[in-house]
Amino acid sequence: MSSTKVRAREPEGVTSDGSRVRGGFALLAAVQMTLIFTLASLAVPLPRIGTEFRLDRAQLILLSAAYGLTFAGLLLFGGRLADRFGGRRTLTAGLLVFGTASALAPLAPGYEALLAARFGQGVGAALVAPAAMAVLRSLFPGPAAYGRAMATWGGLSVLGATAGNLLSGVIAGVTSWRGTFAVPVAVTLTALLLAPRLLPGTPPGQNRSLDLPGALLATAGITLASFGLVLTDAHPWGSAPVLGPLLAGLVLLAAFGAVERRTADPLLPPDFLRDGRRVLGLAAIGLTAAGTATVFVLLSLSFQQQRSWDELRTSAAFVPFAVALLGSGRLAGPLIGRYGPGRATAAGLGTAAAGLGLLAATGSDTSVPYAYGLLPGLLLLPAGGALSFAGAAVLATDGVPAHRAGLAGGVLNTAMELGPTVLFAALLTLGGDAVSLAASAVAFAALAAVTTIRTK
Repeated sequence: MSSTKVRAREPEGVTSDGSRVRGGFALLAAVQMTLIFTLASLAVPLPRIGTEFRLDRAQLILLSAAYGLTFAGLLLFGGRLADRFGGRRTLTAGLLVFGTASALAPLAPGYEALLAARFGQGVGAALVAPAAMAVLRSLFPGPAAYGRAMATWGGLSVLGATAGNLLSGVIAGVTSWRGTFAVPVAVTLTALLLAPRLLPGTPPGQNRSLDLPGALLATAGITLASFGLVLTDAHPWGSAPVLGPLLAGLVLLAAFGAVERRTADPLLPPDFLRDGRRVLGLAAIGLTAAGTATVFVLLSLSFQQQRSWDELRTSAAFVPFAVALLGSGRLAGPLIGRYGPGRATAAGLGTAAAGLGLLAATGSDTSVPYAYGLLPGLLLLPAGGALSFAGAAVLATDGVPAHRAGLAGGVLNTAMELGPTVLFAALLTLGGDAVSLAASAVAFAALAAVTTIRTK
């Protein structure tokens, strides 16, 4: 595939049976969307869970972050397992863990059991996400077909997050928060049933070590640093609850870098991140995920706490967001094929920056009507975000060989998981919804400019 263009023609799959290829892609897409759906599914009903279990703020924060902590922390190791043992085998193992934890979560009698289930979901997701990309690489072995598949794949995560925020509010409003776990359970069972029929087997890697020292350091470092950042919502930056895990995580990540330079078969080969276009793609993925998550969190709280909207009305307010996301997602592939992933990513970032700017100007003012105060920003942000995600996914995976497909999936999903954690922690220090959204808009605009310059 050209590094600047993705040609538009029918994809070459592993089989001449086009329906099987399309079915396999649809199955993987549903799984990927469900992983991100699950990440966002407790955002709206979290206050109700806190009331039922009588949780304090720190417990709510940990419950909200538990899934993402293990998901992000184990992704690099999950990628290595997929490359070592084969994508479909690792995918199946991850689905079993993810599905079991998802089935146990709604049965939780209290906080500790629900927290353990959320951690378990994250472990399973960390195996599934990179394995799904490894299988995707086998499903579309041709470079051009794989590029087009990644252009679509890039928008799935934003769509999954949007579905999580929308449907969780509806389900919780109609039944209870426990009902939100029916979605991951149903998708997991469907995937386990259909995977042998629709997904190609992927051969295990030859003579690949697991790099257990690197895996332990990366997992512990990412998890501890992320946990420290999450706690900035409840504690000052200079407090022991924040500095302790944050500094410990950074030390472990520094040790991970040192170990990887001396390992014959490292978990994260240094040359993987030497491609400037790949780094830009990963940065755009992280920032887009962060901007979307920030808007959902800030506006969901504002709608419920300041405008006194219930869960159903809060979810309904984001319906136009989802419509714009779907529309932009359908246009992303052709736009990337015509103008290249670099220009598409930059255009998406710029459009999202405009949406964030509008929300910064009106989002915190409860006297501003929804229709012409918030709606324009809620249309521009997803339109730009879907295009940015799609283009960035192509940039981040361009030229990745098949034996590193799991690694690419682990790194891409790590950027997507860490982006919201890092940005949200940084924004908390600024104070105020309007300032936070304005700062996000500036960050999007700046990355759009850099991407335009570096991908010409």
